[in-house]
Amino acid sequence: MTGLSEKPILIDGRGHLLGRLASVIAKQILNGRKVVVVRCEDLQLSGHFFRNKIKFLAYLRKRCNVNPARGPFHFRAPSRMLWKAVRGMVPHKTKRGHNALKRLKVYEGIPAPFDRQKRLCVPTAMRQLCLRPDRKFCDVGRVAHEVGWKYRDVVSNLEAKRKIKSRLSYLHTKKLKKLTWKARTTVADKVKDQDAVLRKYGYLTSEFEKKWSRPVLNAQPAKPGKKKRQAAAGRTTKIKKKSLAAIVKANF
Repeated sequence: MTGLSEKPILIDGRGHLLGRLASVIAKQILNGRKVVVVRCEDLQLSGHFFRNKIKFLAYLRKRCNVNPARGPFHFRAPSRMLWKAVRGMVPHKTKRGHNALKRLKVYEGIPAPFDRQKRLCVPTAMRQLCLRPDRKFCDVGRVAHEVGWKYRDVVSNLEAKRKIKSRLSYLHTKKLKKLTWKARTTVADKVKDQDAVLRKYGYLTSEFEKKWSRPVLNAQPAKPGKKKRQAAAGRTTKIKKKSLAAIVKANF
């Protein structure tokens, strides 16, 4: 996460510890980077669920006696919990800290523009890497739901729809890639003269060939027996003798 860029850092909050992730985000936004965090409901807290719920209920009791509307304000949404944790780690009352917080966006679920973008994780904040296996932990979304967050079911339904849509899109893209590769291999003999001309002028590079080539793999168990090794060797020999069109026909 070094260097300056106008492109925001898109972080998937699932499986991250809230406080550790907040510290990394605070440093990045103070350095001028834009940060977007999605799936804040899947952030995690160290400690048992009941312990964290009691801590939050104690936090809710802290208010202004004269006029509670003056604050402090207790956010129930998981995204706002993360935002407030980050706010406590930046000098938010100064102009620099105020501008830094403007560079942070937090969301429950994965809204439309970000569901097709590559999401990153922060290894120094991952619960599986930072917390001992025998330690208790809980989800921020569950704590938020217990203390007044009303949209857990709504976010859950939207996420289920998004995953189905994403799966269908992936299968469609995979099918298109197979058809494109099949078409390319089918007409390879017909356009080899044109390919030679293009390759001469640098249009068909090795990276292009590597992208569209698919080696025929013959997966074998870790320690096969003698008969299986002989059979595998025989199959490999047969595959080598087959034409490219026959391999395509067998695989597709």
